[in-house]
Amino acid sequence: MISKDTIDRITDTARIEDVVGEFVSLKKRGVNLIGLCPFHNEKTPSFNVNPARNIYKCFGCGKGGNAVNFIMEHEHYTYPEALRYLAKKYDIEIEESVPNPIELEQKDERESLYILNSFAQKTFSAQLHENEEGRSIGLSYFKERGFRDEIIEKFQLGYALGSWSSFSDTALENGYQKEYLVKSGLSIERDNSGDKNRGFVQKGINLYDRFRGRVIFPIHNLSGRVIGFGGRVLKKDEKTAKYINSPESDIYHKSKSLYGIFFARKSIIQKDNCYLAEGYTDVISLHQAGIENVVASSGTSLTQDQIRLIGRFTKNITVLYDSDAAGIGASLRGIDMILEEGLNVKVVLFPEGEDPDSYSAKHGPAQTLDYIQENSRDFVLFKTGLLLTQVQNDPVKKAGLIRDIVETISKIPDPIIRSQYVKQCSYKLDIQEQILIAELNKIKRQQQKKIIPVSDEDELLPEVIPGHNQFDTSTSTYEQERNIVRLLLNFHGHILSFSDDEENPVGEDHSVSVAKYIVQEIAEDHIELENENFRMLFQEFVKLENESIQYDANYFLNHSDKVLSSLAVELLSSKYSLSNNWHDMHQIYVPDEEVILKEAVSRAVYHLKNKRVLKMLEENQEKIKNAHLDGTDFSELLELHKRLDKIKVEISKVLNIDILK
Repeated sequence: MISKDTIDRITDTARIEDVVGEFVSLKKRGVNLIGLCPFHNEKTPSFNVNPARNIYKCFGCGKGGNAVNFIMEHEHYTYPEALRYLAKKYDIEIEESVPNPIELEQKDERESLYILNSFAQKTFSAQLHENEEGRSIGLSYFKERGFRDEIIEKFQLGYALGSWSSFSDTALENGYQKEYLVKSGLSIERDNSGDKNRGFVQKGINLYDRFRGRVIFPIHNLSGRVIGFGGRVLKKDEKTAKYINSPESDIYHKSKSLYGIFFARKSIIQKDNCYLAEGYTDVISLHQAGIENVVASSGTSLTQDQIRLIGRFTKNITVLYDSDAAGIGASLRGIDMILEEGLNVKVVLFPEGEDPDSYSAKHGPAQTLDYIQENSRDFVLFKTGLLLTQVQNDPVKKAGLIRDIVETISKIPDPIIRSQYVKQCSYKLDIQEQILIAELNKIKRQQQKKIIPVSDEDELLPEVIPGHNQFDTSTSTYEQERNIVRLLLNFHGHILSFSDDEENPVGEDHSVSVAKYIVQEIAEDHIELENENFRMLFQEFVKLENESIQYDANYFLNHSDKVLSSLAVELLSSKYSLSNNWHDMHQIYVPDEEVILKEAVSRAVYHLKNKRVLKMLEENQEKIKNAHLDGTDFSELLELHKRLDKIKVEISKVLNIDILK
């Protein structure tokens, strides 16, 4: 168990903007920061980070919380795992009791796979440096490619020994379970037929190593944990695949992973651009050359999930091609997908016989960066030029080319950008602009038939996922109760001052805290909040006030009751805020709620009381109707009705509400 003091140090130290900023590209908007939500697909930012409150909130999917909640949600960590992650990030020493064997066995499957992969990475790295075979084959290969020691260490490169079951033997001898060796893909299970000498055979276990005789490239997730491996064979064998990857597992999904993303994410945000290379060595060589905002698609064709992962950090992608025409042609469809996600795409074509790895090795860091920057070309125009070289003077082929280019332009969501490409391609293809527009409209109509039409207005709004609101809105006093607990959370410690001629419900003092005022006002009239979650939150305030416990908003944000902590995030997050220059632009002064706090608190209490009185009047009216049926004293009901009516009139005067007769 992690101690309470350690948990408090972690939650107090962890800055939400720092933690989220490692995974999401954030931009300043007023006092808050905004970005694309990492928890659901959206094109208009609805994800807000509030540094002052140290919380995040997505107004699209409803997710929110503090830094610990974010890591738990994003990395699928348990609460203790998220705390350990943040403790490591902020160099906080963890005080905890030693877990017993039962607690260790209860670690979930995902964590077991992470632990096994970490062991495998360390084993492969040790074999690269400390084993004769690893040094002579693996390390010499990396050195021949020009990789320096620090870059080998940074990317945790390794070597798997060539014997059939060297790693499996070592893992089993160190207590790792066969089940996870197979699930991770590090080991492959053989049936009992065939050659009994191939693999580890002990008590019915028969395993052999997937990556034997290969140099190893660990694949990391966004938080730097090893989720899988890539392996390259160094011997020439036509029957053996040059590269292999870990199979899909609970922690590794090829289509959602990018090689190098952990090492690149900060640089991608900084440079506002992501270089997309083809292979592991391209990424490593460019890092060594000082170009760190680069990733590779982990041995798969580019997928929508990988594009969206990049899109969380930047809207700009530059694809790095070697001079292989066949490879370029095969990847064009993937780039159309990038455009479809609303990202800007450029391409760089390296000279004949070169790729990013070989070019950076020959020409050095400065010249490599210069080449990339000087040879970046807009993708749509690059594709147009590339395909034009293939059609020559064949009119049928050229017609097909035009349709292909227009299809690419149709993928771009922004109509203004589409129109600009139509103009440029009209000139480049030597065809009338109107013809391209007609073809574009035809394609767009076909696309619209396949999907539910969305109006332009809808596109301007953040996507809202139905049902994200966890809190019941069915009670008649819901809005009034919500406003009461919202004011308590936001302003509980603020002091309200009263003059001699003002009524102060909490005694003779001329000043009182917002929390004490609201608690006393509601308790005095024996009002119980109807909404269960609001009532729980209010009762927590009552307890704190009655016991004179010091507290702030973090008490609720970090509350052990997930319902209360989620509700606190919901009520402390504001979806809208006025621009700082609102007054300068419009000469309109809108008072901040804090400026008119006493009035806001007083009116909130009276609105709740008014709603409760109206409900009591309604219930009493029903009793009056049925008095003759159940023998209720009619005169008592009438007397109660008069008293309630009088209270209603008094409250209405305070609130300046007209009463309908």
